[in-house]
Amino acid sequence: GGRRGEIYAKLRDLRDKYADLIRERYPDIPRRVSGYNLDDLLPEKGFNVARALTGSEGTLVTILEAKVRLVHSPPYRSLLVLGYPSIYEAGDHVSEVLQHGPTGLEAIDDTLIDDMKKKYMHPGDIPLLPEGKGWLLVEFGGETTEESHGKAQKLMEALGEAEDAPSMKLFEDPSEASRVWDVREDGLGATAFVPGQGDAWEGWEDAAVPPERLGDYLRDFRNLLNEYGYSTSLYGHFGDGCVHCRMDFDLRTAEGIEKWRAFLDEAADLVVSYGGSLSGEHGDGQSRAELLPKMFGEELVQAFREFKSIWDPEWKMNPGKVVDAYRITENLRLGTDYNPHEPETYFSYPEDNGSFAHATLRCVGAGKCRDIESGTMCPSYMVTKEEEHSTRGRARILHEMLRGDVIKDGFRSKEVYDALDLCLSCKGCKGDCPVNVDIATYKTEFLSKYYKGKLRPAYAYTMGLIMFHARAAQYMPRLANLVAHAPVLKDLVKRVGGLAPEREMPPFAHQTFKAWFKERGPVNPDGPPVVLFPDTFNNFLHPEPMKAAVEVMEAAGYRIIVPQQALCCGRPLYDYGMLDTARVFLNRLVETLSPYVREGIHVVGIEPSCVATFRDELPNMLPHDEDAKRLSQQTLTLDEFLVQEVRDYEPPKLNRKAIVHGHCHQEAVMKMTAEQELLQKIGLDFEILDSGCCGLAGSFGFEKEHYDISMKVGERRLLPAARDAEKDTLIISDGFSCKTQIEHATNRRALHTAQVIRMAMQHGENGPEGDYPERGYPDVVLNSHEPGLKAAAAVGAAVVAGGALAWGLKRRFG
Repeated sequence: GGRRGEIYAKLRDLRDKYADLIRERYPDIPRRVSGYNLDDLLPEKGFNVARALTGSEGTLVTILEAKVRLVHSPPYRSLLVLGYPSIYEAGDHVSEVLQHGPTGLEAIDDTLIDDMKKKYMHPGDIPLLPEGKGWLLVEFGGETTEESHGKAQKLMEALGEAEDAPSMKLFEDPSEASRVWDVREDGLGATAFVPGQGDAWEGWEDAAVPPERLGDYLRDFRNLLNEYGYSTSLYGHFGDGCVHCRMDFDLRTAEGIEKWRAFLDEAADLVVSYGGSLSGEHGDGQSRAELLPKMFGEELVQAFREFKSIWDPEWKMNPGKVVDAYRITENLRLGTDYNPHEPETYFSYPEDNGSFAHATLRCVGAGKCRDIESGTMCPSYMVTKEEEHSTRGRARILHEMLRGDVIKDGFRSKEVYDALDLCLSCKGCKGDCPVNVDIATYKTEFLSKYYKGKLRPAYAYTMGLIMFHARAAQYMPRLANLVAHAPVLKDLVKRVGGLAPEREMPPFAHQTFKAWFKERGPVNPDGPPVVLFPDTFNNFLHPEPMKAAVEVMEAAGYRIIVPQQALCCGRPLYDYGMLDTARVFLNRLVETLSPYVREGIHVVGIEPSCVATFRDELPNMLPHDEDAKRLSQQTLTLDEFLVQEVRDYEPPKLNRKAIVHGHCHQEAVMKMTAEQELLQKIGLDFEILDSGCCGLAGSFGFEKEHYDISMKVGERRLLPAARDAEKDTLIISDGFSCKTQIEHATNRRALHTAQVIRMAMQHGENGPEGDYPERGYPDVVLNSHEPGLKAAAAVGAAVVAGGALAWGLKRRFG
């Protein structure tokens, strides 16, 4: 009875009216996502209303919860890769492979591999593939490795008997198998925005045909592509007959759009002729709904209308999609009226031909940034779960800002500012996003224009100008520490500076690293030289990692050079869009360090975010400076230097357990490969945590309005892992902000990799006894209570605050 009874009665009548036509026109293939699932209402399907609703793209109902059928996942997997002369021959053999019952069957072609090589993706993984130009990735499962391997070997024996047997490689090492799967998983990232080629777009990216007809379909599809002059790679879920591709459509001119539309008609006809589906994965929406009559006929499309009307009588649910949809050429993201504002920029955007507008087009909507379980992208979205704070949401709103149709006030837009405000500038998107959307760079570009001609928040001057405060503090570190930590004074400083009262400011060292090194002097006068970059954080605040790095590299025979000039990469400046000042800092870096790099001397950085600035922001800000390019290429982290440049380096052994947290910038720009190799050489029993961002993210977690988000990000994975670690388990983290966050929220202190190696040098294979390391900084003391010093501290606080404010005013208003 009631509304539910009315719906079920109408569904039954609809089923009875169209049952014969449904049986006749619905393709019986593994991947049919096009249209509505009216076949699930048939008696032989059990009148399954839930299945009929799935995949309806929000046009019928809002699904609040669903019961799913779980399939046993074999605990052991074996990967067999088959290499064929082309992707067409690979398609020809799909049916033969399926007869052996694989748990997975994917494919990639040589065009995809060529695209990856052009983008320098997976350089160490592609050589794992066997000989060929079209590859099938065949996975078998079992309750034991022997069982899964046995299934793979039976297939190899069967295929090996044929004259046209493929090249074959069975991966015994699970880590190597994982690397091959990574190549397949990055297909989308590889085929979008390939250097030297036109932009490739979706639009016909997931058609599916019967797997047994795949080879012939691929040949005919390639002929159609050639007829229209389109190029693409061909890859996908070949076990299900689903083919992925992105093509270089012209979607900006009337002629190009007309050509694209004609191609879609012929591509749809081709798929239907093979008994396939217009969509095998992503659905029809607007982009293929206009073609549904080709696949189902007008009568079944009328059945779709009636089906929608049963659930949604007033057609309020996602109108204009699936049935009676907008035309394919309507509402294009580009189109003939696409003419975005192209602002002058600080960054060169080399991957986007110098165009900030093109950079905002990078997002392809795949939604990997909505993963809240793994990776780094995007920390704030993982906490808020709001699309506004996802990488996709931010890229989209920047695109709308430049287009100017919805957001009218451009770089002054409060809506855009709010969307970017919780971006931690962690660069997680640059590393994790399939198409390398780089919101951290887009954010600082936006802020540089948003704040033009007006003051920034107080914390921008407190934290963004830390390099100036630190230089002043080196002459009176005890006074500076008292100002920042004494009761009343510290509260005043935090309040004036816009900082979170819960945070303790990192204390200044009583002796800077540069002063220590100048007093101590280098050793190995005849050794090969290497420059150690004295970054602001480790020079002024916590010199121990740099001292350890000196001892480690000297033990390897090197002569350490430490520039005594006032240098800083300006990393905090980017968080607040202070790009004029950042460019001054970068030019000074290049001027000072170019004599060394011209001689081929490497620069080693201890702080990952600073090395990332050398590698990322430096060439992006100074794209035509050859010295800047050389400096960028010759700057390495300590682990990269020891693994890649020190010939036959054998570090001392250390028999300890450790958990390792990678700095976000290191994971995104430099990767953790060298760090992992170095720790393996040391002999540590270690785990690299999938801990994402620490939450502090430079100055983000110090800001009063961001403190809560900062802690929620840290509490997702990193901080619980640090608390739960055994007392004798080392916590390794090279990032200053990561170490600060760990110390703030736990009773542990993380060590830099350099300190771990020095520990092995000083204490032997088993390391020091007891719970090491203790919380706190051994090179800093905060214990002054002299009245005179307190009075001086108050004066000093006023001077520092006033100086920072004056500096900020001068920068903004002259």
